[in-house]
Amino acid sequence: MDKNETAVALCAVGAEKAVSNELRKLDIKVEDSLYGRVRFKADTKELYKALIGLRAADRVLLEIASYKAADFDALFEGAASAEWEKLVPKGMGLKVAKVRANRSQLKAETSIQAIVHKAAAQRLCAKYKVNRLPEPAIIPRKKAGDINKESQVKVAEVRVYIEKDIVSLLVDLSGEPLFKRGYRSEGGAAPLRETTAASMLLLSGWKRKFPIYDPFCGSGTILIEAAMYAWDIAPGLGRNFAVQDMVIADPKIEMQIRDDFRAKIDFSRLVRIAGSDEDFRSVSIAASNAARLRDIAEGRPPQRGIRAPDCKELGVDIKVLTMSQAASPFDDPGFLVTNPPYGKRLGDQTAAEQIYKEMRTLEERFFGWKFAIITDNSGFESFYGKKADSCREISNGAIPSYFYQYEL
Repeated sequence: MDKNETAVALCAVGAEKAVSNELRKLDIKVEDSLYGRVRFKADTKELYKALIGLRAADRVLLEIASYKAADFDALFEGAASAEWEKLVPKGMGLKVAKVRANRSQLKAETSIQAIVHKAAAQRLCAKYKVNRLPEPAIIPRKKAGDINKESQVKVAEVRVYIEKDIVSLLVDLSGEPLFKRGYRSEGGAAPLRETTAASMLLLSGWKRKFPIYDPFCGSGTILIEAAMYAWDIAPGLGRNFAVQDMVIADPKIEMQIRDDFRAKIDFSRLVRIAGSDEDFRSVSIAASNAARLRDIAEGRPPQRGIRAPDCKELGVDIKVLTMSQAASPFDDPGFLVTNPPYGKRLGDQTAAEQIYKEMRTLEERFFGWKFAIITDNSGFESFYGKKADSCREISNGAIPSYFYQYEL
């Protein structure tokens, strides 16, 4: 595939800088970024690098066409002219999963969705000499002996972005969202999305040479993402991607990229990562998730189930402690990065606000540390009792969140 193909990394709004920096570290040329999207140039090798190596991105898409369309006729003609067959093989279905139109004459998202699907299907049917594309649903197999078996039709998911009448048609190469790393089979009551945790770490300025602590670790997402970064474990090593079923798939290149990433893993590095939570089950889940990460990094199938809450041998020290008991276990200051309980997510806003007030006492036990805190409460500073040195809005899934940083 040509090195100058345009690809897009989707991310949380507010995390574009983190994703852009990641792409540059992977030696991938960044074009621009805007509202949760970072555009870059890539060939097949660089697409695999982005899919396997990006920590803060939610999806990687490949642009199959970009053109101007001020009416539905132009939208159809442009979509029908796109070379869908270069990505979508015979036997694969197609679904227009998302449409976003901004400052454009075309605004009806359902109509845009239908027209793009019709145009793409028409071209693919003509290329593959079939009457219709396979339906994106579970269908029974018809072969003798397979009466009770079912198979899932592979589907190429398409996203349509229209900005100032410029249409961008993008095919999702990820499949499952990239935050699904493979190490978490159980989550706490309100688990933080892995890509959001990675964005917090990257934006906070934390580096592997500094200690890190999370006093509300829950299922351990922030700490495990920190361990992945510290040990140089690529987040996509334990999973598959939609591109593997597409025309541009190259198993040889993919294996080479996976081997390159795996060769960088270094468990001999000094890692000072610790955390705590008052809930015993959450700490057990965090320890189990950390153990599964080690399985993935060393090429083993990750074991399911909850294990004993002890994972010091993995370089992550997690204990059952209340916030008032949490204290720095290290000699020098570092970064306190945390996701305190959300009232909206856990059902008690008043209790969450009381926790925010009590969090100020952490400064005494983590003297000289930098604090990085994400919460859905835009008034966090008033409860905490101190104005943050910086605050940016960053989405945690569907919930608008605020990322506060205190440079103590």
